[in-house]
Amino acid sequence: MAIFSLKSTIARLRDRIGKHRPNQDTVGSFNDRQQKEAAFDSRVRGIRTVPIDRIVGSVGRYQDLDDRFRLKLHVPSERLQRIKEAMREGRPLPPVRLYQIKDEYYVMDGNHRIAAAKEFGHDEILADIIEFIPSPTTLQNLVFRDRADFFDRTQLKADIQLTEVGQFAHLLKQIEDHRAYLQSERSECFSFEAAAQDWYKTIFRPLCTIIRRGRLLESLPGRSVADLYAYISVHQWETGRRRRYGSGIDELIPDNMEAFRKKMMETKDCDYPEMRRGITAFILMNVQAKKEFKVVDKIYELEEVREVHSVHGDVDILIKIYLSRDLLSSDAEIISQFVHEKVRQLPGVISTKTLIPGYSKIKDSRKTEEHSSG
Repeated sequence: MAIFSLKSTIARLRDRIGKHRPNQDTVGSFNDRQQKEAAFDSRVRGIRTVPIDRIVGSVGRYQDLDDRFRLKLHVPSERLQRIKEAMREGRPLPPVRLYQIKDEYYVMDGNHRIAAAKEFGHDEILADIIEFIPSPTTLQNLVFRDRADFFDRTQLKADIQLTEVGQFAHLLKQIEDHRAYLQSERSECFSFEAAAQDWYKTIFRPLCTIIRRGRLLESLPGRSVADLYAYISVHQWETGRRRRYGSGIDELIPDNMEAFRKKMMETKDCDYPEMRRGITAFILMNVQAKKEFKVVDKIYELEEVREVHSVHGDVDILIKIYLSRDLLSSDAEIISQFVHEKVRQLPGVISTKTLIPGYSKIKDSRKTEEHSSG
């Protein structure tokens, strides 16, 4: 109740401020968007939960509503007050009716319920959805049509976002393969929809969780977690293509989809591993005369540096570094990036040479000692 009260208070303050704003925005027009996308083919999606912030317009009353789905004249509405009272008391309300075009929703019936939900700070609302499929005039529209076909086949309620044409076909093949496996394993028939539900729960969602924990999306702007799922799973389970990122991912994700499923079923969600690994490397450096100590000090400040040694011989400085990389990158490119951006740019550095350990045996040390010679 405390959280609900806080959300309501914040929403009311936002509304009060909004009432004094000049030229409040109008919600979007479904008809305008429909014409723009040439979205005239429709499919019933049924009842599901929809994020409030994706409801952007109205089918018939868009000119009368502000961006909070309230009447622009702020005329008191008995119906709105009754809906708000029902929400406060926790009484069930019928789902709103929405038209969907791509990832946006337009209200066919339920403007007052949307307005009340926004005022109370709700994140989601139950909706009965009809989706209008855009014309295949662009690559993006082709992706949305592929997605519509995928959800027609699978009847999944989850939101799976892919950005490339043809990727949903790989997911459908995985589900069909999984269906055959389940039928063979349990000696009973499985519908495609039932296999899709099991695939989503035991294969798709666990791998997506691992991808998120590995923070892979940080280096791939514009891509979705489903994009990376498709990329990794297709390479691991379909093509058998030699990968440049090494064997680390093979240890984490077996090259057989059902082996991965079995591994995840034996693992608690909180124990899912991160898709990252550590790299230890040594860098040999030559520097200009009389700049050795300044370079040592600068190198020592770097977070990735574990040890720095001024040495006698063919090189001037020896450093030990520890880097972290995701399993889709190679050791060489991560080390090269570090050396180029953080080492070679230092004033006084003449040249560097990198050594990557192959086989190592390390003794535990209970204390750190400083050694000096001379």
